[in-house]
Amino acid sequence: MRIPRFYEPLLQAGMDQLELSESVAQHALKVLRMREGERLRLFNGQGLEFLAELLPASRRSAQARLLESIPQHSESSLRIELGQALSRGERMDFAIQKATELGCAQITPLFTERCEVRLDAQRQDKRQRHWQQIAISACEQSQRQVIPEITHPVPLQDWLSDCQADLKLVLDPHQALSLGEHPRPQSIALLIGPEGGLSAEEIELARNQGFFPLTLGPRVLRTETAPVAACAILQYLWGDLS
Repeated sequence: MRIPRFYEPLLQAGMDQLELSESVAQHALKVLRMREGERLRLFNGQGLEFLAELLPASRRSAQARLLESIPQHSESSLRIELGQALSRGERMDFAIQKATELGCAQITPLFTERCEVRLDAQRQDKRQRHWQQIAISACEQSQRQVIPEITHPVPLQDWLSDCQADLKLVLDPHQALSLGEHPRPQSIALLIGPEGGLSAEEIELARNQGFFPLTLGPRVLRTETAPVAACAILQYLWGDLS
């Protein structure tokens, strides 16, 4: 039987027991109907994870006894920083969820020339919290122990200027690059455009910042499909997919 796994940011080394957050307690007690003595796994999103045992609980609160530390094994040695052009609703949610499952270390939503999404400061904060929760849920499901950072949306130019990765790639269906020509990188910055694609000026801007054009084959992929294909290929070549 699979042991339920929950994100608990207050989990720290040296603890003997922990009061579960309200959301975790409600899910464990009300949804999963867990009882005293049942096992669960708790992780803090920064690499620490414990096997725990549920203690006697009230209707609204619960505590867990920490039994043993679980070694970290699910983080890739390849750091992928994804710059993902903003898309609407479920498309962006899907891209963030799957990029998290595939091991991205950081995901930055980008405003681009053909981006159809416009967010004021308040909506940016709300969406950023929403996307971060999607990443947390994806980590709970995929057994990741480190939660990727989902940053606030920024203009493309700002992200390009800040990138410091060993290898920088921009998806461009019109040009081909052999990844085998590059030495094995420790980190990759991956830029993916919106539904209408990046403009020629934006691609040139990326190339001027040291980005190499990359195509994923003869078919043009949707903006939410492209990070799945690209991250899987990169993890296969230089990460932990085999």
